[in-house]
Amino acid sequence: MFKEILAQDAARIQAQFDLVLRALDDLDVTRAMAYATQGGKRLRGFLVLESARLHDVDPAQAIWPATGIEALHAYSLVHDDLPCMDDDDLRRGRPTVHVEWDEGTAVLAGDALQTLAFELCTRAEVGNAEVRANLALTLAKASGAQGMVLGQALDITAETTPDPLTLEQITQLQAGKTGALIEWSACAGARLALADPDPLRRYAQALGLAFQIADDILDVEGDAEKAGKRLQKDADAGKATFVSLLGLDAAKARAAQLVDQACTALDGYGAQAETLKDAARFVIARDS
Repeated sequence: MFKEILAQDAARIQAQFDLVLRALDDLDVTRAMAYATQGGKRLRGFLVLESARLHDVDPAQAIWPATGIEALHAYSLVHDDLPCMDDDDLRRGRPTVHVEWDEGTAVLAGDALQTLAFELCTRAEVGNAEVRANLALTLAKASGAQGMVLGQALDITAETTPDPLTLEQITQLQAGKTGALIEWSACAGARLALADPDPLRRYAQALGLAFQIADDILDVEGDAEKAGKRLQKDADAGKATFVSLLGLDAAKARAAQLVDQACTALDGYGAQAETLKDAARFVIARDS
């Protein structure tokens, strides 16, 4: 059932992207934007939509920030793949944007997707001024120098530091790089309903860390064709990961513990939160 809901939400988000991007001029940069937003699991958008359903928020409101967070995630991948960052040539089983077009177009497409994210979160359809302002403020914090960008900066610094990161440092790094947008996504439904986001925040913090540990495990024992990207990059670069510090079995055990924590955080919602619990279980069982 969860995978069906995830696929349905992914299709709804893609349809919204198609609607929004069709309104833009037909240029290389807008074609690159559309290309970058295709495919993927849409887990962050799903978390927005499912947390909104949990609070009885109209799907017509929630689809805008759900698409917005996927636009911001797509921007982060486009820039992360650039030669000056991770220098990847494969993403979601296809050439990365700078390979398909060029570096300049990739930079501009990423820039435009980032600003599109805030446009979509502040549309009149999303809710009243308080709701929209709160979504924009919290997204700015989650995506900038207090969140995702901070995590990316710490990751770059780690590459030039002779001593490998400690477990505490990696946890801090990934809380920004991966966890911040997952946390924003899971809390979005409560913010749309002007409800308390704290249970969903605790859920998302455990989920985000489990997600990253699962990524580190996939990097070691995953299938590149299924993953749709180059694997074993961290090991090749000599970077410390949860697997290198904990060992494979202990990393898997830690991810499972975090999933249990995530599910426990949702107990107050009762059976209505079962799909979100299934999402937590999914992140450590996925192959891409």
